[in-house]
Amino acid sequence: MQKWILLIARICLSAIFFKSGFDKIVGYEGTLQFMASAGLPFPGLLLPPTILIELLGGLSVLLGYKTEWGAIALLVFLIPTTLIFHTNFAERMQQIQFLKNLAIIGGLLMLIGTEPGALSVDARKKWNGRSRSTTEM
Repeated sequence: MQKWILLIARICLSAIFFKSGFDKIVGYEGTLQFMASAGLPFPGLLLPPTILIELLGGLSVLLGYKTEWGAIALLVFLIPTTLIFHTNFAERMQQIQFLKNLAIIGGLLMLIGTEPGALSVDARKKWNGRSRSTTEM
């Protein structure tokens, strides 16, 4: 049962990053303008790595491949993003976005502190490594 729960958790965590990354690709110019309006310097230089972190980090978490590194990359991205874009607490929607990001940060921290579960590339590689070493003896 736990293997399925961890898989579903990884799917849920990764979904928002895929959606956000693809939305940035589709609405590239609008995203650049939004970043510039928030006062970010050089949005044209920041946007491509932002998209890559969201898509590759999301894929890492989804597949459970190098999960800890993918979760760390997303965490390092999400913390400043939250502080830059979602701290206008006078607006209710920004409060909600801030708390949503805190929940995602919590999920990523949990993933960093545990393993991705049996239904992951990391677990499969670990299992294959153990089975080879015991059969080679």
